Amino acid sequence: MKQMAKLAVLVLVCASFLIGCNTIAGAGKDLKRAGEKIEGAARN
Repeated sequence: MKQMAKLAVLVLVCASFLIGCNTIAGAGKDLKRAGEKIEGAARN
């Protein structure tokens, strides 16, 4: 039963991530923007 609960939580987390970004391409763009912000902060 615990394994089923862990699987359900994992599915919900993955679904939330995909819904938030709409697509895997959107997730890539989000990560790219985050990397650019970090890079800009490191330059200052």
